[in-house]
Amino acid sequence: MSAIPKPALSCEFFPPRTEAGVEKLLVTQQTLEDTFQPAYYSVTFGAGGTTRDSTLEIVKLLAEKNINVAPHISCIGSSKQQIKELLELYQSLDVTRLVTLRGDIPETGESTKELSHANELVSFIREMTGDHFTIEVAAYPEYHPESNTPQSDFEYFKNKITAGANGAITQYFYNIDAYSRFMDNCQRDGIDIPVTPGIMPITNFTSLTRFSDICGAEIPRWIRKQLEAYADDKESLQAFGLDVVSNLCRQLLEQGAPGLHFYTLNQADTTIAIRNNLSL
Repeated sequence: MSAIPKPALSCEFFPPRTEAGVEKLLVTQQTLEDTFQPAYYSVTFGAGGTTRDSTLEIVKLLAEKNINVAPHISCIGSSKQQIKELLELYQSLDVTRLVTLRGDIPETGESTKELSHANELVSFIREMTGDHFTIEVAAYPEYHPESNTPQSDFEYFKNKITAGANGAITQYFYNIDAYSRFMDNCQRDGIDIPVTPGIMPITNFTSLTRFSDICGAEIPRWIRKQLEAYADDKESLQAFGLDVVSNLCRQLLEQGAPGLHFYTLNQADTTIAIRNNLSL
């Protein structure tokens, strides 16, 4: 089988809560860098800014190593002044890419009302910083769980592009038809920015199903049933998961996906194994 043209591969980290976790993340980043040099590393930002300080710590550590880091930035729970100060800090660190999100509404339901949607945040970033940042936004091939209809969900996506986004990263999915249809909709409406599939490795059935139920990502029945069958066989479950996700990635790249964005869960091994299976 012929090798696939080299795509842009990127990785996501979440900010650890302990010093040991930070050290582990830095080792993971170095392992990924030594193996295939990802285009950039995104760093998540908790609901309502709950991991703000931890996110900044990781961003600073990576930026000081001249690593291309892309902080997540959200508007829920932050004032315009707070966002402006954060943008100025990122500029001072020579950060040039952001992953721009509305953010999760806190359980208290309280949030600032200055910026309520991701497209408003994109517009504000452009107003404050011009073209300094490459702005990535979220895309939902299987539709955001809060959306009323598929069409309204796509309209929200279009609003983010109109506001000035340069690219998009999708919520993870295992049904390739969802991505294909989403890209058909983009082509229909003249949207030509790169839409990079988000890739979630399968290593733990319980945590995957719990998180998927929360975020609205579908696990196809045939995958779910096989994972259930391997519930007490970690080695077989991980081998099956590696095969499923590797095949998904190959199909996506063969269909023209511009790259892959790996949700690493701060682990290097599975991402590297998937990448190696693609014969890149």
